[in-house]
Amino acid sequence: MSGVLQRIKQFARSPQGRRTIEQVRRTASDPRRRAQAQQLFGKLRSRRSTSGM
Repeated sequence: MSGVLQRIKQFARSPQGRRTIEQVRRTASDPRRRAQAQQLFGKLRSRRSTSGM
């Protein structure tokens, strides 16, 4: 499992990883995108609780 973490760290330090992280930060700070994500999580949460898991 530590190999996976090493690869994630390595990607995060690479130029492509830094661009990806910055893009995710910009997207996460957008209020409209944040509301969409909360709706999605709410749907998943309600679906999970009604499925009997």
